[in-house]
Amino acid sequence: MVGIPLWWKTTETYRAWLPYSQIRELDSLQLQLSMEVEVVFSRGTLTPEQQKKVPLSQIREEQHQVNENTRLKYRYETKYRTATVMEEDALGQPSTEDADLSLHRLSESPCGSVVMYVIPQSSTLLPEGVKVYVGQRRTALLRGWEALGGTLKEVLAVLEPQVEQVLRTMSFSHSDITAALGDRIRGSRLSRESLADSMRAFKSSPGYEITFSLLNPDPQSHSLHWDIEGAVQTYIQPLLDKLAPVANHSVDSQILYYAVLGVKPRFNRELSAYTLSAESLAHVINPIEAKLGSNAASSNPVLNFLLYVPDAHHAPLLIQDQGKREVPSNAFHSPRWGGIMVYNVKDQYGPEAEVPVYINIDMARVMGVFLSQLRLMLGVQPTHLAPGFLLQSPGSAGLTDWELDRLQWTRSVENVAMASTTITSLAQLLNQIGNIVINDNIAQQVSSAVTSLQAAVAELEAGNLAFALQYSREAILASERAFFDPSLLHLLYFPDDQKFAIYIPLFLPMCVPILLSLLKMLGEIRRSRAERRAKKD
Repeated sequence: MVGIPLWWKTTETYRAWLPYSQIRELDSLQLQLSMEVEVVFSRGTLTPEQQKKVPLSQIREEQHQVNENTRLKYRYETKYRTATVMEEDALGQPSTEDADLSLHRLSESPCGSVVMYVIPQSSTLLPEGVKVYVGQRRTALLRGWEALGGTLKEVLAVLEPQVEQVLRTMSFSHSDITAALGDRIRGSRLSRESLADSMRAFKSSPGYEITFSLLNPDPQSHSLHWDIEGAVQTYIQPLLDKLAPVANHSVDSQILYYAVLGVKPRFNRELSAYTLSAESLAHVINPIEAKLGSNAASSNPVLNFLLYVPDAHHAPLLIQDQGKREVPSNAFHSPRWGGIMVYNVKDQYGPEAEVPVYINIDMARVMGVFLSQLRLMLGVQPTHLAPGFLLQSPGSAGLTDWELDRLQWTRSVENVAMASTTITSLAQLLNQIGNIVINDNIAQQVSSAVTSLQAAVAELEAGNLAFALQYSREAILASERAFFDPSLLHLLYFPDDQKFAIYIPLFLPMCVPILLSLLKMLGEIRRSRAERRAKKD
């Protein structure tokens, strides 16, 4: 009577409570992305009668049923107003760059928002032939018209297509968000271009390891010097500082001697140079990757950027594309791995130079190539411009504010999708296998992930992009800690049939005398009852 309950209690699997009902709700993902758009009319674009109708606001919504478990909704709240006196002064600057900076100093737009200034058609602020200018911040200049007659509603109808074009350039697009959903949707729903862009960039991660390697296959001929520390601080670190809200980054460098390519280049008599064809580039990485080493102390993805200086017997070395044309940058990149640049130095010294020849590498040229490759690897997608659009260069920062916003939109959605998939998969696993231990730490991580996911979805709906990204990062960290917790495997291969196979040989011999004693006790009880009835009779 005491042993069986005691045995049952001491052998049961501890399973802490999990919010299964809330996790089931996450399996059906309904995301709403809300953003604020402000359209400002400068002097000369509206008639006095039209100006009386502003300020006003309009709301436009788009809904997309991606699949049976995923639905997207985009909500654009557009506010229309006239420019203030200080904004008019800023728009009177001699250049678009000065106007963009002056408008930014007047008021900094919230993260994820876009402000468009409509200027008269006769304005000389925009270059000839340019309809839309997109600056470094969250501001765009639109070439409008001279004050038109008619109602304000008619004016806004004429302006609306141009506003939508600017939004597709400066903010998220449906194809970007669909690609960020990843495994939740089928690849066939993505366009070939969106699929290629999503496959090129690394998946969202809390951090990335960036490694710059200088490959010197012929140190007897070339004594190479590269100021990698100064180059990283000048060209790479500003970009990483701006990307700090998205992920953490660490940078290291190394020099590898006698490291050669895994492919033997072919000599081209017409070019008087050795060439690497596009078909052979896929075979270059594997032999070199074995020599790069790895950071075992970190589980973050590694981005490799290799600068290869050909030896004197295979120089100059040129990279050709699929059309057998020379690649201007003499570099290529591999999706979700990194990039390689070939740096020829043979033209920097003559045949009578004393070896090893001292070579000072032009880091501005090298980092220009690596910076563009790094942007692609980290998910900054190239912008496809409509006719008449002009983009300002990101400058020393390496990234414009609106490009950062686009990346944060996609990373927030990607984090939410990955975390919800991880949590629902874990819940299904724990529900199917009842003898997996669920300790309090795992339950806490799961609850934290669910809470952060709900907060991220709510912030996306409210249009608070910075908070949405923060909560989504917390959600994916908590979900992965719970999913990969080693304690989940302790009893995974100890099912109930093995448990009974172990305990039956122990308890069966003990149960025989116990059952016989119980039968004997039952017989004595029946006999005593029969004797009592006989005495009463």
